[in-house]
Amino acid sequence: MNAVSTKRIAHAYLFSGTRGVGKTTIARILAKALNCERGPTSRPCDICENCREIAQGTSVDVVEIDGASNTSVDDVREIRENVKFTPFRGQFRVYIIDEVHMLSNSAFNALLKTLEEPPAHVVFIFATTEIHKIPATILSRCQHYNFRRIARAEIIQRLRHVAAQDQLTLEDRSFVALARASEGSMRDALSLLDQAIAYGGKSIRHSDLEVLLGSVPHELVQKLLRAVMDQDSAAALTSIANLLDRGHDLRAFCAEVVENIRNLLVAAVVQEAGELRSLIETSEEDLEQLTADAKALPPEQLQDLLAIFIQAEDSLRFSSHPRFVMETAAVRATRMLPPRDSTSALPRQATSPSPPKPLAEPDARKGRQTAPSAVRLDMPAASKPTPKPPHTSSEEKSGAGPAISQISPSRPVTDMATIAPVAIPPTAVAPQPTLQWELVQEEIAASFPNIAPFLEAGRFIGIDGGFVVIGFAKQATVARARLEKEDNLRVLSKLCEQQLGHPIRVRIVELTETHPPGPTMAQARAAKEHEQRLALFERAKTNPTVKQALEIFGAELAEVRTIAQQEANE
Repeated sequence: MNAVSTKRIAHAYLFSGTRGVGKTTIARILAKALNCERGPTSRPCDICENCREIAQGTSVDVVEIDGASNTSVDDVREIRENVKFTPFRGQFRVYIIDEVHMLSNSAFNALLKTLEEPPAHVVFIFATTEIHKIPATILSRCQHYNFRRIARAEIIQRLRHVAAQDQLTLEDRSFVALARASEGSMRDALSLLDQAIAYGGKSIRHSDLEVLLGSVPHELVQKLLRAVMDQDSAAALTSIANLLDRGHDLRAFCAEVVENIRNLLVAAVVQEAGELRSLIETSEEDLEQLTADAKALPPEQLQDLLAIFIQAEDSLRFSSHPRFVMETAAVRATRMLPPRDSTSALPRQATSPSPPKPLAEPDARKGRQTAPSAVRLDMPAASKPTPKPPHTSSEEKSGAGPAISQISPSRPVTDMATIAPVAIPPTAVAPQPTLQWELVQEEIAASFPNIAPFLEAGRFIGIDGGFVVIGFAKQATVARARLEKEDNLRVLSKLCEQQLGHPIRVRIVELTETHPPGPTMAQARAAKEHEQRLALFERAKTNPTVKQALEIFGAELAEVRTIAQQEANE
């Protein structure tokens, strides 16, 4: 509109975009703007003879050519001969070539000379759905405009307008279903609406529309999600069996499940109603139900559910047994959720106070002391348990367990025998959620070298609830995808369980601005090795023998190696 108003009209335009988004329609409107009797004008009147002829397709000054049917050099040569003639009634001769990517290379080459030196009264408008097939020499001589997919809200608004004009009766969710099935194409949405009218008449039921679109009924998706939240594996398998009995496609069903879980996740993290409506395109009734269901699970568990069914959706594309893939994902989803109170029970047990007990009780039968089943250490309220050092003593490795050497500051020391270190069996102390991540890294590097480089690309964030959280930058897609494989997650979980003494799972997340900054595991390891080399270098420089050798030969210390490194290099 601005180009027409300022008389800066190009000789060639290229409109690209997916089907049904208005490329050819805009080309005709542009032709009207150029040839309107009031123009050129950015707002054609649509009532003059030129505008009416262009709308009816009878204008001799506007030529529409189907690129799929006119692909040869001869067709382009005919265009080259005709562009010499001045317009009959308007000010421009407009050539609209639809599906221009279907032209042959020879035809493009024949058109190139005309695009380089076109007559002043000629405007070319090309439309294509496959911009990558247009030669670069053509692209460089056109003004390129990329047409986006039409938003669902705009499609729904237009469908409501059409339904009101034709006095149609549809449910709100039917408009949403039509907009979703159109995939951003207004033409497809209107075609589907025409098909629905032919199928159901003026009053269209949503159930009939689902049959027409081939979509999965919403109640079947809800049954599976309800079974997952209730941790009922049998009910989940039954819902899949009912789906297959009714002849629905498992891939479409899995896609619906993924979209519903995504909506639950959005509803769980977005509290404002207005913002929620803009993120979830559905009816008000379904939106209220989503908001209520989202309170049943925390966002972390919804993310895990989403990962399970996205992985299943990818597997369904290549599997020859899609039912087994979907059933496996459903069972896994129903069994991944912990019991309702299990996530909070562990921290309470670890920190709940218990009455003081003696360090040992005499055993009358054998004349020795036995350790109690639990030990309580009095500590200030703000203090935290001292983390376990990375190197354990030989006594701990042999199974004797840690020795208690802390004394309550609130009690006076009256007898040295009462504060002597007493060995406590490992079963007597509740497992503490402390994890020496460097030990896990060393074990991975030694036993699983195939995943060690991918693990080092991430960053150990910490322990959150029942999960060990590892973060990856947005660009580390390969490393993250490798570690998200089930076998690799199982390996990491098992190594963490060996240290913690209780089951724990590993979660892979994408690092965002909310996470504290820090180095990756590889960067941390490199920094540590650099510090060790510097320390070794300084030790060598202070060695008397080395200092004497440097003075005798007038040399400088260039490199320091340990004996183990030297033997390894040899």
